[in-house]
Amino acid sequence: QLQLVESGGGLVQPGGSLRLSCAASGFTLDDYFIGWFQAPGKEREGVSCISSISSSDGKTYYADSVKGRFTISRDNAKNTVYLQMNNLKPEETGVYYCAATTLVGIWYLVDEYDYWGQGTQVTVSS
Repeated sequence: QLQLVESGGGLVQPGGSLRLSCAASGFTLDDYFIGWFQAPGKEREGVSCISSISSSDGKTYYADSVKGRFTISRDNAKNTVYLQMNNLKPEETGVYYCAATTLVGIWYLVDEYDYWGQGTQVTVSS
């Protein structure tokens, strides 16, 4: 059974850092295009893609709002994708999801992704 599990969320002060993890089971992550998404609340309402990493060449993609602050990476030995988030802002509070797909036309389109984790809460507050 294909499963994605996010971890690493929590409470952090503005300007702080967190590293999110997306661990896969039932499939090999490096065969899939992996994206990180942020939703203001639960149930993925209003979710938007903030970063992705390709399966073929490891090319990375970022939304303009996180460029220079967030870094996506993959550890194939651990079958895990990470999102290092630095200089976090209060408006980035929400639930963060990772998702996987074997085919992608446009990396930031939510509907391109087939498999989703349950999400991890990130709260940026003083």
